[in-house]
Amino acid sequence: MLIPIVLSGGAGTRLWPLSRELHPKQLLPLVTERSMLQDTLLRVRGIAEVGAPLIVCNEAHRFTIAEQARQLNVAPAATILEPIGRNTAPAVALAALLAVKHGAEAASVADPVLLVLPADHVIKDVKAFHAAVGHAVAAAKRAKLVTFGVVPTHAETGYGYIKRKEGNGPAYEVAQFVEKPNLDKAQEFLASGHYYWNSGMFVFQARRFLAELRRLAPEVLTACEAALAKAQRDLDFTRIPLAEFTACPNISIDYAVMEKTADAVVVPLDAGWSDVGSWAALKDALTADKAQNVTHGDVIVEDSSGCYVYAGSRLVATVGLKDHIVIETKDAVLVVPRDKVQGVKAVVDRLKQAKRSEALLHREVFRPWGSYDGLDSGERFQVKRLTVKPGASMSLQMHHHRAEHWVVVEGTARITRGDETFLLEENQSAYIPIGTRHRIENPGKIMLQMIEVQSGSYLGEDDIVRFEDKYGR
Repeated sequence: MLIPIVLSGGAGTRLWPLSRELHPKQLLPLVTERSMLQDTLLRVRGIAEVGAPLIVCNEAHRFTIAEQARQLNVAPAATILEPIGRNTAPAVALAALLAVKHGAEAASVADPVLLVLPADHVIKDVKAFHAAVGHAVAAAKRAKLVTFGVVPTHAETGYGYIKRKEGNGPAYEVAQFVEKPNLDKAQEFLASGHYYWNSGMFVFQARRFLAELRRLAPEVLTACEAALAKAQRDLDFTRIPLAEFTACPNISIDYAVMEKTADAVVVPLDAGWSDVGSWAALKDALTADKAQNVTHGDVIVEDSSGCYVYAGSRLVATVGLKDHIVIETKDAVLVVPRDKVQGVKAVVDRLKQAKRSEALLHREVFRPWGSYDGLDSGERFQVKRLTVKPGASMSLQMHHHRAEHWVVVEGTARITRGDETFLLEENQSAYIPIGTRHRIENPGKIMLQMIEVQSGSYLGEDDIVRFEDKYGR
């Protein structure tokens, strides 16, 4: 049985302002109409003897990931919640331990083979990817630890490389892992034909990987075993405890195992791969027009070439631009030359230092019950549009510093206010005084749209006292 391990813990800061810490790039539809996570989940369909995926993710993303999987009718075998990021070696160790446990409980899979996939990669040729996975699985069953090496298309300085030994393939012994090279070295690597881009995707038997991890990085495995032993089941999630997981080293699979083991092999992958690690990489992954422009949304490009222009909420026009990235969202605009896109991370760092919300959240914030969008705000007021999914409900809550006024725009709302419960139809409203317990539910079959006007001395999201919550927050 082949078990996909989908790693969805990244923050994707280099694709700001579309990607934010609490809604990163893997949850966004950047290349197709589906999110990158959804494309990753769909990519494994059609592989022989593939089982339900195990997803490892940031705790803050759990409900969005669950909803995106539900939309595809994908039921993960488990969704492991990391309380903090500790890089890929601990994430895969947790998944491998759980896969072995599930296999033992099922009494059908003595040693499952794991297919480790980051959730934020693009692979255009799925058939070629499946063929490479088949070669990797065959090697993994010979107790090899397999990585995929992307056949380079140009001298790239932004990726690490894998050098293979001589052989006949399709799986070659790894000669060396190489850090990101300068341009001269990258050109040498391209010309040699023996170097591949390091994809960060792997195939190995779960027990084989754990044995090598115990031999080469025992402190990682010990910490993960302790953390998983105290993990708690929370709805459909496996919640990893913070104290035990904090003790785990922050280290990648490459550094912990792959660069040290004698059994690493590389399978070449020529399938239109990209890790979409920058705005320039995203542009290259999309189809351009005759002027080499890529546009999204309401965009007018005049006398411009080689640009990627993204309009998220309004008209964006460019005149006389060449090789620029222009990204517009409801609360931020980014303009950067294509050859300077690596500097976007510095912008995010400055936002974090200033404790600005734009580093963490979009103006529209997704919750397990739906979403809210901040429309306007002032010193003592805030206006939001609330969207509540059919059958969903907010927590029963109270605020110490603000009152709220609700107006139903579309759908039907069931309102709890103090000791009373009542329905609101379209164009009806309700007032919630400061300190009053309240809840909004959508008992209907269509989306509930409401306008919320908050007023008071403090309007922060941390002024919430929850008494009941079906989502366990």
